[in-house]
Amino acid sequence: MKILYGVQATGNGHISRAHAMAKNLNPADTDYLFSGRAEENFFAMDRFGDWQCKPGLTFSHKNGRIDNVSTLKNNQWWQFIKDVQATRKILDDYDLVLSDFEPITAWAAKLSGKTCIGLGHQYAFNYSIPQSGSNIVSRNIMRYFAPATLGLGLHWHHFNQAILPPIIDVSHQQATEVGADAPILVYLGFESQNHVSKLLKRFKQQQFIVYGPFTSGPVAENITYKPASREGFMQDLAASQGVICNAGFELASEAMTLGKKILVKPLQGQMEQQSNAVALQALELGSVMQTLCATTLEQWLQQKPARKIIYPDVAKHISDWIYQGQWQQSKSLVRDLWSQTQAESNPYFGSIPTI
Repeated sequence: MKILYGVQATGNGHISRAHAMAKNLNPADTDYLFSGRAEENFFAMDRFGDWQCKPGLTFSHKNGRIDNVSTLKNNQWWQFIKDVQATRKILDDYDLVLSDFEPITAWAAKLSGKTCIGLGHQYAFNYSIPQSGSNIVSRNIMRYFAPATLGLGLHWHHFNQAILPPIIDVSHQQATEVGADAPILVYLGFESQNHVSKLLKRFKQQQFIVYGPFTSGPVAENITYKPASREGFMQDLAASQGVICNAGFELASEAMTLGKKILVKPLQGQMEQQSNAVALQALELGSVMQTLCATTLEQWLQQKPARKIIYPDVAKHISDWIYQGQWQQSKSLVRDLWSQTQAESNPYFGSIPTI
């Protein structure tokens, strides 16, 4: 089966899911198209072979908030249309389009009548799940940004809907034993790094490892700054006692499978992240700060370790299901995966959706 796999690369979470999926897809018959960031800003991409990079569509942000004006101004709309049309011309070479909320491949498939399976957290918003900040604009973005014939939505809990557990790279699920003096991992890529540093420096007794747009790895008081690195990041995540991050989906998913406590700062004006923050609190999986707040951080640092969530190898199950070709029959996949999900003393887990 020949697959064209589109990946939205604005955030690293989509790429992390693609890493997990790529382990289970036939490399000789799978081609990858990434969009949403400049090619020079990718790293650790060897697994994807001769992958393509296109501008695609993305959003602009400033100091932790979506910048709608810059988003409209900076996207290359005409180039996007040209890339969709160019992709349509090659779709006869493929049996299936797989899109992790990637708009070029999704729209090329829709306009050509080619089957497209949408795989990602955003497709869970087609169902009744906790939401915040929803309006007509955000709902239409979720619906039309990367339309799919069938959307396989992912979330931390099923909410009695036909959605799947998170895709986690199972090779990174082994956490190391950590003590009370273990560092806190910080990845707040949508925030002003100066503002983040000022906040963390107030907690001199706590060590922090901050990943961001740094060209070297200096140490400043209680903070170690590190540039982007997939392997280094996962090692530091495993050795940390907790994670402070924006309210994206994938990093929080990885943290909870390792039993790390989580503090999220949702990107303001972004419905997905605001909804994730609500879901984390509702499921008792993490804490939220709407601003870079010292009081909230101090309270969170004093919290006990988190309860670990054990999800199955979702990527392998989805890949097997794709190759079986019965794409309209997904309910058994949903029930099977949630039946294998385990949680330590969390009342919200242990059930199977009645779909």
